[in-house]
Amino acid sequence: MMKRFYTLASSKKTDDGHVIQLDGKTVKTPLGQDMSAPTKALAEAIVAEWGAQEDKIKPDTMPLTQILTTALDKIRDREKVTESVMKYLDTDLVCYWAKEPEELAKKQKEIWGKWVKWFDQHFEVPLYHTTKIDAIKQDPEAHKRVWNYIEALDDYYFTTLHIATSLSGSLVLALSFCEGDITPEELFEASYLEELYKGEIYNEDLHGASPDEEAERAAFKRDIKAAGEFLELANS
Repeated sequence: MMKRFYTLASSKKTDDGHVIQLDGKTVKTPLGQDMSAPTKALAEAIVAEWGAQEDKIKPDTMPLTQILTTALDKIRDREKVTESVMKYLDTDLVCYWAKEPEELAKKQKEIWGKWVKWFDQHFEVPLYHTTKIDAIKQDPEAHKRVWNYIEALDDYYFTTLHIATSLSGSLVLALSFCEGDITPEELFEASYLEELYKGEIYNEDLHGASPDEEAERAAFKRDIKAAGEFLELANS
């Protein structure tokens, strides 16, 4: 962790947005770009993250700063990143259902089935699901329509989509998240459906999950909440 080296965090309006400044000097991304937020609301939230740092700068406590940096630096080769995101469509979490145990299958049909239906309605093309191990090949038209949808996203929506897809293992859930149709809490429940089902069997409410599982789930909730906040602030 880097020692805090500044006194005042602030933002300044420019032609390109709202740049983040420390003691009057513009913050640079790792690739040397100005750290510029598209809206005043997002800039102010990021300034608050920098201002809240104490003796040492802790990146884990600055999720909005990290997401903006990703949008500015890492989402440069959009076609390559889009190709990596599109691969999830054929292996999407919500399309592979269990036959048994019966209670798990029921939960998947109820929760995952809702988002499969959402996809059908939103993109007007059916999304296949299976109870077999073999990988599905979704309809080429589904691939085409999702690709076109992603291509039309601005860099901030695109970054959020990439984050949500990577976290959840589901492009379908990530798409619904970007549309504002699924909450961070619902996305967590859908992403961890099987783990939460097993937790019920082993009475996690009483004994708790393992420390590693607790840490992983906490990180997921933190990161997806930050992604939602980022998207909202970037469009305020």
